[in-house]
Amino acid sequence: MTEPKHQHLTIALVGRPNVGKSTLFNRLVGRRQAIVDDTPGTTVDRHYGRARIGSNVYTVIDTGGFEPEPDGDLLSNMHRHSLMAIEEADIVFMLFDGRDGLTVSDEEIVDALRKCHKPVYYLVNKIDGPRHESLAADFYSLGATPLFTVSAEHGVGIGDLLAEVESDYPSVSLDEDRDPDELRIAVVGKPNVGKSTLVNRFIGEERHIVTDVPGTTRDAIDSVILRGEKKYRLIDTAGIRRQRSVSQVMEKRTIVKALKALDRADCALLMIDAREGVTEQDSKIAGFAHDKGLASVIVVNKWDLIEKDTYTSGQMVETIRDSLKFLSYAPVIFISALTGQRAEKILQIIEKAVEQHRRRLGTGELNRWLEKTLNRRAEPTHHGKALKIFYITQVEVSPPTFMVVVNEPDRIHFSYERFLVNRLREDFGFEGTPIKVFYRKRSKRNLAPPEDSSPVSKKPKKNRRLDDNEEDVSI
Repeated sequence: MTEPKHQHLTIALVGRPNVGKSTLFNRLVGRRQAIVDDTPGTTVDRHYGRARIGSNVYTVIDTGGFEPEPDGDLLSNMHRHSLMAIEEADIVFMLFDGRDGLTVSDEEIVDALRKCHKPVYYLVNKIDGPRHESLAADFYSLGATPLFTVSAEHGVGIGDLLAEVESDYPSVSLDEDRDPDELRIAVVGKPNVGKSTLVNRFIGEERHIVTDVPGTTRDAIDSVILRGEKKYRLIDTAGIRRQRSVSQVMEKRTIVKALKALDRADCALLMIDAREGVTEQDSKIAGFAHDKGLASVIVVNKWDLIEKDTYTSGQMVETIRDSLKFLSYAPVIFISALTGQRAEKILQIIEKAVEQHRRRLGTGELNRWLEKTLNRRAEPTHHGKALKIFYITQVEVSPPTFMVVVNEPDRIHFSYERFLVNRLREDFGFEGTPIKVFYRKRSKRNLAPPEDSSPVSKKPKKNRRLDDNEEDVSI
């Protein structure tokens, strides 16, 4: 694999509280990830997301409001996180509120950004159309360039902004960043759980520093290994600490790099210390991998240090399943990275998990399965009205994502969603990967399945107009 021509770049969104940073963040990452509210200071910490701009992939950081001279603990915390985001970023988007006009705080933030020696794009937000352009007049007096008038809520001006960013500072593209013959594994877990020891075991040399001091690995380090004709890229990440334990700027950077490592991985290898069991931090790290839709394998390390009997491993698996209910699909393996016990078996398990992660089912096969499933348990009723499921189709892989077309998505009870997902797993496998299912109301655009297969319920009357509506569940 040739090295990528571009680096993976990061964009930080900064500005005073309530200028629309989280709204812009949600637009860039394509989903409602950040909480948006009219109350200033809703975003206190930093949020990270993955944005596609043209053919390039960027990491976007949403920050709390930036106050040059914060007063109070909350504002001081927001100020500190904003400074760290600027330090982490390659590009900065500075947002102004066009409706509020230019403020003294805006001017002070601009002065601070001029000293950061990073490219800054200045955005006058809440300019919803030509009739609001006059609201931006005061901001031109700053002499800050380039200056864009945008509406994060309605998307006005965002296209021109992103086209210029992509042209001026292209990030790595998906095509550059991935070798189709290479399987990428992010090794994640708390500090000192044995991640570097395991990677060293795989590559057969002490390439990564291994000590008893937690947090030795400060960056995400790649190692490529070959097993026969198969190629694996191991991404050894820095341990992700509890938020209250992260006090140094360097430690915060390592968390960012670990999250970026998950962004470019096919599979997350979640390592747990057998002596400690599943901790709150393990659950949080597992949540990162699950939310990103990665295939996952749970590795219980240091198993050689545990006194065992016939029931020990079974009890540990039960504890893990109880603590990580959302990761019930992930296989569990017990190893010792230090002695090499069962280490090589991990690669076989990962291979199977990624195969299921990329698996695609035909629409005909799925609808035959659905018909049998509905015969086993009929659609539920809601306030006396029956739910009708017309058909199901797989719309995406990595992770497997299914669209179910129904008459009324609001009538889907969570227990029935769970039943359908469990049946998918029971009949088709999908071990090691999350499954995403969303429900869409039948309309003229999705009147019939995309392939030649019969829907499982009668068609609605042609003179009945239905609008799109959907519910999403990831299990």
